[in-house]
Amino acid sequence: MYDGIGRARGTDYFKIADQLTDEERDYWNRARHFVDDEVLPVIGDYWERAEFPRDLVRRLGELGLVGDGIEGYGCPPMSPIATGLIHLELNRGDGSVGTFLGVQAGLAMKSIAMLGSQEQKQRWLPGMAKVDLLGAFALTEPTHGSDSVSLETTAQRDGDEWVINGAKKWIGNGTVADVVVVWARDTDDGQVKGFLVEGGSPGYDATRIDGKVSLRSIWQAEITLTDVRVPESNRLPGAESFRDTARVLAGTRNAVAWGALGHATAAYEIALDYCREREQFGKPLVSFQIVQDKLVKMLAEVCSMQLYCLRLGRLIEEDNLSDDIAAIAKMNNTRKARQVVAEARDLLGGNGILLDFHVMRHMADIEALHTYEGTETIQTLIVGRNVTGVGAFV
Repeated sequence: MYDGIGRARGTDYFKIADQLTDEERDYWNRARHFVDDEVLPVIGDYWERAEFPRDLVRRLGELGLVGDGIEGYGCPPMSPIATGLIHLELNRGDGSVGTFLGVQAGLAMKSIAMLGSQEQKQRWLPGMAKVDLLGAFALTEPTHGSDSVSLETTAQRDGDEWVINGAKKWIGNGTVADVVVVWARDTDDGQVKGFLVEGGSPGYDATRIDGKVSLRSIWQAEITLTDVRVPESNRLPGAESFRDTARVLAGTRNAVAWGALGHATAAYEIALDYCREREQFGKPLVSFQIVQDKLVKMLAEVCSMQLYCLRLGRLIEEDNLSDDIAAIAKMNNTRKARQVVAEARDLLGGNGILLDFHVMRHMADIEALHTYEGTETIQTLIVGRNVTGVGAFV
């Protein structure tokens, strides 16, 4: 049952918890206690070493937090709101852990669940839900970021096999995945199709991207595919064009909106606790008017982001979430999260740059959320096309 998390910390100001079912509160509790008890005590060291937290992500499977609303196949049943709350809490702990879930469940597993055959679902989804198997989603290319529909990776039919050639970049889990969902253009009909490339396949070469100062604890890869042979049985039968790819991507903007809320929630809670305890000029920081002004404005942004997310969840339940609504939510929440984290960094003064206080880690990580699954600029153009009827990009 709900034990007051959020409300006790002052972040559930609009009583969002009252809108939740007991099951949704249970997921929220489970994820928050995992973050507080297991993630926060160790994640700073993982982040500093740029080390993938294998033990932590395995715990996600043990706790039944991996599934993203997929029904059956060993996936824990969860509503869209429960899914969002898990994303919120994991990102409140760490952006890399939250991103891992987005890649594992929201992209790789969802691709198989939505577009795969029964045999593919039965083979991969139970192990992925337990995090016994790792997945990746290879769409973005070195020369095609926002313009993902123009991908150049090719798949040529050769009897009962497909031969894939091309390159991918920024592929989360790409160096460690047991199965990679690779999107490539059919050389015959020109349509984008999905293929399950198993780890260790000849011709599949993944190199970890080093030098990142954001999401340091999840490994992204640069991938080359050289005459990679994939059996027809590993082609996703439901993926016949980029429209099907877009169906998978649509749900990820919802997860990013919740994840951004997680970063903002963390920053607000850290700043509030710090300002209560930190004394300057003979009294706690919270006693100064300017500090209260900043904290209240931060809280107002967190609350507005919560309401966006709650509505997103309801629209998904109603099967009524459109691309433009998902886009404006992703745009709004990542932009607001950057502002809230920046205010927290300011309130912590010099201590704000120390990993012990976590804010600087969130400040770096929110930059990745601001960019991936479509930059703020691209999201505004999606919404702009809807409200004006004029497309500003192809």
